[in-house]
Amino acid sequence: MYLRKLILAAVTTAAIFPLAAASANAAQCGNNGAGFDAWVQQFKQEAAGRGVSRSVLDRAFANVSYNRPTIAADRGQKSFKLSFDAFMKKRGGAAVIARGRSMKAANAALFANIERRYGVPAGPLLAIWGMETGFGAYMGNQHTLSAVSTLAYDCRRSEYFTDQLYAALQLVSEGFLSTSARGAAHGEIGQTQFLPRNVVKYGADGDGDGRVDLIGSRADALASTANFLVGHGWQRGAGYQPGQPNFSAIAGWNAATVYQQAIAYIGQQIDGR
Repeated sequence: MYLRKLILAAVTTAAIFPLAAASANAAQCGNNGAGFDAWVQQFKQEAAGRGVSRSVLDRAFANVSYNRPTIAADRGQKSFKLSFDAFMKKRGGAAVIARGRSMKAANAALFANIERRYGVPAGPLLAIWGMETGFGAYMGNQHTLSAVSTLAYDCRRSEYFTDQLYAALQLVSEGFLSTSARGAAHGEIGQTQFLPRNVVKYGADGDGDGRVDLIGSRADALASTANFLVGHGWQRGAGYQPGQPNFSAIAGWNAATVYQQAIAYIGQQIDGR
């Protein structure tokens, strides 16, 4: 599956795929799989009313089902409650640092180009890449549209993931996302694990081939990640350790403080700054 270059007209996108908003007519969320099929039908009616084509909805939901591994993952994020040392050990921080240093050397031209373009050094990008997918080695095996739909239906964060589902439908409509795509448990895709809305907002062509492929192109995945950080306030030349200006941009990547600290620490060890 390739994510071709995202050249989307803002007015058209806003009209056809609006950000999800709370509504009296919104599909009813649930806390188990019993009501999922009924929710899908309600959601499809709601989305059609907002301008999403019936053909896109039928294709997108043809193989969607309630995804129990997604719910288990959503409820079981215990590692984010660990101490920094325990988190680093669980996530293989030392191995990420060692591999990250070698990956930086092996891809020196790529990282130099990204830093010139975005002002983001290699360290935090490698930290994210390494912790998210082991530098692209494992990107997940969950059906993406099922994962996002399950979390849009689930009451815990329904509004947030309903917006992600609309973004996923946009990607399907534009031919950027395969209806059979697989990724992580929350619907993240690619080598650095982008949620659908972030693909729409920050997907970047890092290798200059005219398309955005977050799965097959490390250049695209890393450039998109740098673009994400810039979009969250990254300042060229500023530090990214806790208390420094760019730590807030890292905080945009993940809400867990221990994960933010790990990105900053691993990045510093790789960059030697």
